[in-house]
Amino acid sequence: MDIIERTVAFVQHTLSGAESGHDWWHILRVWNNTKLILQTEQADPLICELAALLHDIADSKFHNGDESIGPRIAGEFLAKEGVDAAIIEHVQQIILNMSFKASLGEVTFDSPELRVVRDADRLDAIGAIGIARAFNYGGFKNREIYNPTIPVEQNMSKEAYKNTTAPTINHFYEKLLLLQDKMHTETAKRIAAQRHQYMEGFLQQFYAEWDGLA
Repeated sequence: MDIIERTVAFVQHTLSGAESGHDWWHILRVWNNTKLILQTEQADPLICELAALLHDIADSKFHNGDESIGPRIAGEFLAKEGVDAAIIEHVQQIILNMSFKASLGEVTFDSPELRVVRDADRLDAIGAIGIARAFNYGGFKNREIYNPTIPVEQNMSKEAYKNTTAPTINHFYEKLLLLQDKMHTETAKRIAAQRHQYMEGFLQQFYAEWDGLA
């Protein structure tokens, strides 16, 4: 069993019972997106695949906002598996810097591998899957689906984004609809364009039904 297979087994076990927008199936989709993007991008496949598999091993949203726990758990696992220290450090930096909220603060790290995995993760946040994940997490947090009296917050700080309790529809404008323009790889840009259009169509239908027009 190679390091990728052992990492898969570790992640599947660790995320058993996780919130379904951040569970093994999310990891699998991001991993598959990563491998698809790697077909046309110059980046280290091992680093990319390890980071994709481990990026949500301990998402800060489920650990009182602690952004250090995910990289730490990933690093401990990889060290135990005898992975080279430079690879471990790179994977940890990707995990620490790839989230949308990380982009709202000071970004001090970049690499081709980060761009690949970040795009792969962002693709899973948009389109039909992205819509499903958004409402699942909103239900998990007992948030309103929509409340027209609560305005969308534009240009939120990292702290404001982390602490928002806004309805799920607001999340489209505060994150999901912004992701298309934040893709770096050509493959992700192409896929994101179609998924973005799908979300816009969903919102049009949602508002029409909300107002009794459809």
